[in-house]
Amino acid sequence: MKNLKKWKILKSQMVLDHRWCQVRQDEIELPNGEIIDDYFVNIKPEVALILPITSNQEIVFVRQYRHAVGNFFIELPAGSFDPQQENAEVAAVRELVEETGYITEQVNKIATLYDKPSKDTNQIHLFLAENVKKAKEQQLDITEEIEVILIPVESVLEKITQGEIAVAGSVAALFLGLSFLTERGKK
Repeated sequence: MKNLKKWKILKSQMVLDHRWCQVRQDEIELPNGEIIDDYFVNIKPEVALILPITSNQEIVFVRQYRHAVGNFFIELPAGSFDPQQENAEVAAVRELVEETGYITEQVNKIATLYDKPSKDTNQIHLFLAENVKKAKEQQLDITEEIEVILIPVESVLEKITQGEIAVAGSVAALFLGLSFLTERGKK
């Protein structure tokens, strides 16, 4: 196995420090001695994402507009959180209730992933919730307009391959969560 080395930070400064967007500019020295003076890093909050499945084997999705790419997407309920103020599981359940009105009593951690570690600092914490039930009205933020969609588990793979479900975190949670359920069913 090759002896890889970390990059050395020579200088670092915040070039954008807004509550919704933070960008750090690093001057780095690569292991080969080359200097890069403009390596930009996005400081992003942690994300909690939940895969909610009803007792009828339907997955609760949200459909919403995503301004950065100017389109609507079907994805799993998710949101950012501050790990100093709440843990990832609490944040995932909170997002489920706020975005969909569904509640759960049973949550399993699926995985913790990095979305884009070449440029972003945050992790995505993936959870599975079974036997979710509609119990409340949505409690949406000012920037949210969300349609709740139920999709049968057996239709999800086709929707991914057809591009109807195309958000990376949701796709990862679906594959990992459904694999978890399959493996658990074999035991």
